[in-house]
Amino acid sequence: MLANIGVQYLVVCVLPHVNHLILIGAANIGAQNSVIRSYNSGALDILISVAAGTGVGLIVKYILDKRYIFRFRARNAVHDVRIFALYTLMGLATTVIFWGFEFGFHRLFETNEMRYLGGVIGLTIGYLTKYRLDRRYVFRPGGV
Repeated sequence: MLANIGVQYLVVCVLPHVNHLILIGAANIGAQNSVIRSYNSGALDILISVAAGTGVGLIVKYILDKRYIFRFRARNAVHDVRIFALYTLMGLATTVIFWGFEFGFHRLFETNEMRYLGGVIGLTIGYLTKYRLDRRYVFRPGGV
């Protein structure tokens, strides 16, 4: 009986989050890599690529979280914009975590691969933190 509960929890609760983390991380890092390969903007390469990845990741994460993790339906377009604004606001602190790891790894190791690894670590910590914030403040019954 206990084993069935553990498997059910794993399948219903944990795996969707892990799958979404992989998809969102791939979208973020993929967008960064595309910017780095496509544009040569000198000293701003890294900053522009990280900002692009953050923007892409935010949109993908919002869509996946809203629909599959929180099963949230906005009342109308205005309500959806308000929820997205609050969702974005909650993401500011977690973006600092993500960027701190990514830029920190870039500074320490000075390679794209290690910068991406720092990004993945920062994204993981940030997403776990963001889930708790979103559950408590954004996607709650009777929200914004």
